[in-house]
Amino acid sequence: QVQVTESGGGTAEAEGSLTISCRLSTGDYDMAWFRQAPGKQREEVACINWNGESRRYVDSVEGRFTISRDSAKNVMYLQMDNLKPEDTAMYYCAAGTNWRECHLQLERYDYWGQGTQVTVSS
Repeated sequence: QVQVTESGGGTAEAEGSLTISCRLSTGDYDMAWFRQAPGKQREEVACINWNGESRRYVDSVEGRFTISRDSAKNVMYLQMDNLKPEDTAMYYCAAGTNWRECHLQLERYDYWGQGTQVTVSS
């Protein structure tokens, strides 16, 4: 079984920055970040292939968020810059079967963390 653990959530001011992390108990998986605000469905944010060569972002975070990973340590990062209040959500890390390119669909991922809260003040 693969254990997924997020960390680094907290509060930030609008236009500020925050970096969250996700650690896997084992490696060689595609990974992704999703987020869910109260009363809304879980939505895609970004993904990264198992070897880091494929990265994708949804339009709402393109140019502001950067996804990366340290494969040797089985850790993935999401650097969030120029934060907006609408970025406020519970952020979830997920891992799944590796592909040629990573996917931004919930059903592609098998292992999920419990989430880390990110709150952006106005």
